[in-house]
Amino acid sequence: MKVTIENKKGLNKDVRVFIDKKTMNIHMDEKYEEIKGTVNLKGFRPGKVPREILKRQFGKAVFNEVLDKVLKDTSTKALEENKIKPAGQPKLDLKTYGEDKDLEYILSVTELPKVEIKSIETIKFDEYTVKIDPKEADKRIQEIAKNQPNFKDVSEDTKSSEKDLVTFDYTATVDDKAFKGNEGKNTQLTLGKDLFLKGFDKQLIGVKKGEEKIVEAILPENFPEKELVNKKAKFKCKIISVKKPEEVKINDDFAKNLGAKDLNDLKTLISKQINDEYKNSLDRLSKNQILKEIEKFKVSEIPENLIEDEIKILSQGMNEDDRKKSRKNFEEIAKKRIKVGLILNEVGEQNKINVNEQELQAEVQKQIRMMPGQEKMVMDFYQKNPSAVASLRGTVYEDKILKLIKEKAKANKKEITKEEAEKILKETQKQDTKSVNDDSNQKKKVKAETKLTKKTATKSTKTKTTIKKSKKVSKK
Repeated sequence: MKVTIENKKGLNKDVRVFIDKKTMNIHMDEKYEEIKGTVNLKGFRPGKVPREILKRQFGKAVFNEVLDKVLKDTSTKALEENKIKPAGQPKLDLKTYGEDKDLEYILSVTELPKVEIKSIETIKFDEYTVKIDPKEADKRIQEIAKNQPNFKDVSEDTKSSEKDLVTFDYTATVDDKAFKGNEGKNTQLTLGKDLFLKGFDKQLIGVKKGEEKIVEAILPENFPEKELVNKKAKFKCKIISVKKPEEVKINDDFAKNLGAKDLNDLKTLISKQINDEYKNSLDRLSKNQILKEIEKFKVSEIPENLIEDEIKILSQGMNEDDRKKSRKNFEEIAKKRIKVGLILNEVGEQNKINVNEQELQAEVQKQIRMMPGQEKMVMDFYQKNPSAVASLRGTVYEDKILKLIKEKAKANKKEITKEEAEKILKETQKQDTKSVNDDSNQKKKVKAETKLTKKTATKSTKTKTTIKKSKKVSKK
C-alpha cells in the first residue's frame, strides 16, 4: 500500500491510496478459498468446485465484498499511520478498480484541529460543601414521622373524626342498579385527605364500629365504566373499625423501621441526604463554570463541516428565512459547542479515558431509578435504542473527563449554609431563565422581522401593480 498526502488547504487534505494488482489478487484468492468449502453446486463435491465455475457464479459478489473490506481496512490504516483524525466522514473517490487491476482511491478529509490542553490547570471554579445544621435533620425526621402515623384501636362507641383511619366494606349502586367493580372489601381511608371520591370521606366523620352508612358521591371522569361517568352513586358502607392516630415516637425503633442502625445513624443519613440534594445542583454549577472557562481556550481552526452540522441541529423546526436571519448567532453558539467538545475529547484521549460496560450499565440503572413505576418501560427503551445507549455513554465519558479536570484545576473551596446554597441556586436559576428568554425573544424578533419583510414586499408588489394599471388607463 502506497499513501501520499495531497492538496493541503488548512484542515482539508486529500489522501491518495494505491494498492497494486498483485495484492488485490491475493485478497481475491483468499476469498475464493474461503467460500470454496461452503459452496454446494450440483455435480461437484464440497470443496472441489473449480475456481472458474465459482468466478462465473459469484465473481461480482466476491469482488464487491473484497473491495469493501480492502477499502475499510486500508483507509483506516492510512489515516492512523499519518496521524489524521477526521472531523466527520471522509469522502471517497474511486479512481481505478476492478478484477485483476490496481486499486487507487482518494479520501478527501477534513482533519480535526490540534488542541492545546496545557492550560486546564489554570481553570478556576467554585467547589461547594453545604454545612447542614443538626436542626435541619431533626426537622426532616419530624416530617417523616408526621407522614407515617401509627393508629390505635378505640372503643366501639367512639365516633370517627378527621385524621382517623376508617376501615369499611362497601356495595355501590347507580339508580339502584349494581355495576362492574361496585364492591370493596377492607377499604381504608384517612379522613380529611379526600383521596377516594370527592367529598366521600367527609361523610364518614361521626361513624362508629359496626355501623352502616350510606354515602353518596359523583363518579369521576376517569371511571372505567364510561356510561357511569359524572353519575351519582350510593355506597352502602359497613364500618369494620375506627382507629385514632397516635404520635409517633422518634427513637431507635423508629429509626430501625426506616433502615438505619439507630436514631443517631438516621440523623447522619438524613444530613447526608439533604447535603446531596444541594450538592448535585451545586456540582452542576461548578461544571458550568468549568465549561465556560474552556470556551475561552483558543483553537486554531474549527472544521466548517462540524459547524454546518451543529447549525442544522440548532435551527431544527425553523423556516428558511428564520434560519438565514439567525445564522450568525447560531454560528457563534456552534463554534463554542464544538470547541468545548474538541477540548474535552482531547483531554479524554490524552488521559486514555474510556467507559466500560459496568459504568454504562450503572448509568442505565440510574436512569431507571429516576422513573419509579416505569422501570420496565425505561429498560425496554434502552434495549431497543442503541443510539440512546450511545448518548448515555457520551454523558458518562464527559463526566469522567470533567472529574479529571476538577482534580487538575484550581478549586475555590467554599463551605456554605443551606440558606446560602438556596440563594446561589435561586440566582443561577434566574440567570438561566433570563438566558432562555433572551433566546426566545431573539427567535420572536426574527419571526417578526420576517413577517414585516413579507408585508412590505406585498405592499411593494401591490404598488407596482397599481402603477402599471395607472399607466394603462392614462394611455387610453
